[in-house]
Amino acid sequence: MNIIVSQEIESVCPGFVGACVEVNVVNTPYSEGLWREIDALGAHYRDTLNTETLKEMPAIAATRRVYRACGKDPSRYRPSAEALIRRMLQGKRLYQIDTLVDLVNLASIRFGYSIGGFDADKLEGDTLTLGIGRAGEPYEGIGRGLLNIEGLPVYRDASGGVGTPTSDNERTKIELQTTRLLALVNGYDGREAQVCATAEYILQLADSYCEGTEGKYFIYR
Repeated sequence: MNIIVSQEIESVCPGFVGACVEVNVVNTPYSEGLWREIDALGAHYRDTLNTETLKEMPAIAATRRVYRACGKDPSRYRPSAEALIRRMLQGKRLYQIDTLVDLVNLASIRFGYSIGGFDADKLEGDTLTLGIGRAGEPYEGIGRGLLNIEGLPVYRDASGGVGTPTSDNERTKIELQTTRLLALVNGYDGREAQVCATAEYILQLADSYCEGTEGKYFIYR
């Protein structure tokens, strides 16, 4: 997969760095071991964070800044990492979807990056372009229905939008039948070492919980 970062994004976040993770997987409905890790991290965050200090996590703070620069209110359209951790801080368990979605969510909450998780076989073409959503652009968020993505960073394949930091698209979502994961780590804070650590963590989780094989990643900017 080729990833192009548009001039639109470069103008609002010149330091952007992303990671594209690709790995073959065997998905399952639930992993007890994975959920022990998720619950332990949730307990740690409840001891160390609140809903205000959460916004100061570097990856989350940077994503919120880019939302504002693009013209979107990050308190109304929350980046997914922030929304997931807020849910934990409110004493609620994360929604359990399937092992592959759950492990992408764990990587997101651990590092604070909003991570797009896609069934690689559903993507159209061999190029994804990161741009900014336009007024009236059609987009169906997973479990959210039609989503107004005007002013949101958005990845597009040959058929249209597939992922924003707030919600990925129904068309390319992960399902139990997914055998090839493509995950995009969005480093709006420009910290390449942390973006790489996140990518490596996704591969580690895929190996531990989804029989991951032929895993690899590359950095793009």
